[in-house]
Amino acid sequence: MQSSPVIIPLDVPKDKRKKYLHNYELVTHRTGRLMLLAGDQKVEHLNDDFYGESIASDDNNPEHLFRIANKARIGAFATQLGLIARYGMDYPKIPYIVKLNAKTNLVKTMQKDPQSSLWYKVEEIERFQKNSDLHIAGVGYTIYLGSEYESDMLHQAACLTYWAHQYGMLSIIWGYARGRAVKNEKDAHLIAGAAGVAACLGADFVKVNHPHAENSATALKEAVAAAGRTKLICAGGKEENAQTFFQTLHDQLHIANTSGSATGRNIHQRPLDEAIRFTNAIASLTFDAVSVTEAMRIYHE
Repeated sequence: MQSSPVIIPLDVPKDKRKKYLHNYELVTHRTGRLMLLAGDQKVEHLNDDFYGESIASDDNNPEHLFRIANKARIGAFATQLGLIARYGMDYPKIPYIVKLNAKTNLVKTMQKDPQSSLWYKVEEIERFQKNSDLHIAGVGYTIYLGSEYESDMLHQAACLTYWAHQYGMLSIIWGYARGRAVKNEKDAHLIAGAAGVAACLGADFVKVNHPHAENSATALKEAVAAAGRTKLICAGGKEENAQTFFQTLHDQLHIANTSGSATGRNIHQRPLDEAIRFTNAIASLTFDAVSVTEAMRIYHE
């Protein structure tokens, strides 16, 4: 599928607009949609997502993520800089999104509101990109709206987005409502509010959870509209069977008009061959607008 022309934000300098456009078209396959392989959970969820009875043994090795990203069809692979520095020399063709903040899940919300601060400045990512010759297409950052620390995270996210654009890179915001002030973080109206905040920050994409609603795809329409020219993508969530996952994604894309997905556990908890086929099916749903039946065929072939 083809998208409408890319609107380049005005905070991208004239001499960086060609680079920005290249990064945008690279990760969206010139469709305006993003299929993000999310590999940032080794901090967020520690080893809970990578080792266990129902998880493929491949997944306990961080390189499993890179092997999937290297062999499957993706838009970009999002993970921490340390992993990219350790494995990127063997996987130079992968487009990367560097996740610039993270926290573990050990401190629960009832103990303390979530706070996740920058690990690096964008200029340090730009320096890494030049020294490594890897393709760093953009940076990512998580905001917890409703946390008592949201003002600090908003400030960091605003600076990150501005400087990412200054270097011709994309900015992707993980936008979650979370904290003791938040009664229901899966409320559709609240998710739309988070999407609107990402738009005010000038982000290129915002990743949100899909709402808990009778028809979650229809409920997502409010968030897509609130995001405006910031493209909205949905988190993949916990592992589901393939048919259910593909149908949910298809409905998000074609009913809510979302712009893709960010999928982690549903991909990397599978053995390598299956993970690649599952990823390719998601990519075809996202970039080629295939049917769920066709996605299942790709997954099983």
